[in-house]
Amino acid sequence: MPSVYLLDIVILLAAAVLAVPLFRAIGLGAVPGFLVAGVLVGPSGLALIDTVTEIRHLAELGVVLLLFVIGIELKPSRLWLMRRQVFGLGALQVVVTGTVIGAAVFVLMDVSFRTAALIGPILALSSTAFVLQILAEQRSLQSEYGRSTLSVLLLQDLAVVPLLALVPLLALPELAIGTDIAIALGKALAILVTAIVGGRLLLQPLLHRVTQARSKEVFTALTVLLVLGSAVLTEHLGMSMAMGAFIAGLLIADSPFRHEVVAEIEPFRGLLLGLFFISMGMSLELGEFLAQPLLILVMLVALIAVKFVVLWPLVLAFGLGARRSAAVALLLAQSGEFGLVLFAYAFEAELLEAALFQQLLVVVVLSMLVTPPLAYFAQQLAATRKHTPD
Repeated sequence: MPSVYLLDIVILLAAAVLAVPLFRAIGLGAVPGFLVAGVLVGPSGLALIDTVTEIRHLAELGVVLLLFVIGIELKPSRLWLMRRQVFGLGALQVVVTGTVIGAAVFVLMDVSFRTAALIGPILALSSTAFVLQILAEQRSLQSEYGRSTLSVLLLQDLAVVPLLALVPLLALPELAIGTDIAIALGKALAILVTAIVGGRLLLQPLLHRVTQARSKEVFTALTVLLVLGSAVLTEHLGMSMAMGAFIAGLLIADSPFRHEVVAEIEPFRGLLLGLFFISMGMSLELGEFLAQPLLILVMLVALIAVKFVVLWPLVLAFGLGARRSAAVALLLAQSGEFGLVLFAYAFEAELLEAALFQQLLVVVVLSMLVTPPLAYFAQQLAATRKHTPD
């Protein structure tokens, strides 16, 4: 490996080691720490690293592994137990919020209908990693508003699959938007069927035989082969590598070996996913924010306001009191890591212009940075139920 890449890796690791613990200590979480570390060492900061494109390609493996782990965690039995809020509240949140944001973008900004139809659902997604981390720190995961928040996040994670399929379809000029969405949903359904059939008939016996060999190295090799093989296969079929990894995760979601597989892949996932967020930070052009700070701040406030106004009455309709419904809406008012992932794919597919792409990245990052104070207010709202009537 050339020494220049070794030096880049050392710089990236040093930036992450310094920034992430600091951001965790002040309550902002790991993801903003990685993003700010990328900004500092990238072209908009100290310009210590020039190989941004090469690092971004390597960092895509972090997204692949993230989708793999999410596929494992989305067990059908778990989804069925929470089906009312997952497929009711969660689906309504994504559809209604995505429609409102998409319509606003189309009317107020100079973008095509296809671009607006993609931006809306992407901004409707929240940060699963960030919100779950906050709920765990607050010890609120098992609370009523914590379970409602988790239900919405589970559906949002599922919604990533058709959105990943939708990006390359929208890049094809000969298809209508309705056809694009129908094909994307059809692909998502085909993925679920493939996962159920393939997991039971093929993968489970293979995992069982490898486990009987009692070789940790072979089991690790099989796990990595499963993820990367599925990713490469779906890429050759015209879909994203991340979708292939999601399929692989679904294949072993109900497997008795799922915990061993997660344990093997977790170190790679954490490191490469951190590298992905650093690469997104390096892609940020601070000049875009400094040139139009008022526009960016208006977009940020509008995003949070729309998501809050849409989600609050929806949660209220599903039986939570007014304060706890407001708490859920506040917790999910930001955009999240999948916004960064999907906007990056859309930019590569030439669905987003460079200036709009930078604006959206900055809005997503800023929305994540304001999440801790929003989460504090959400916790206070949920706690007041104990003392005052809702």
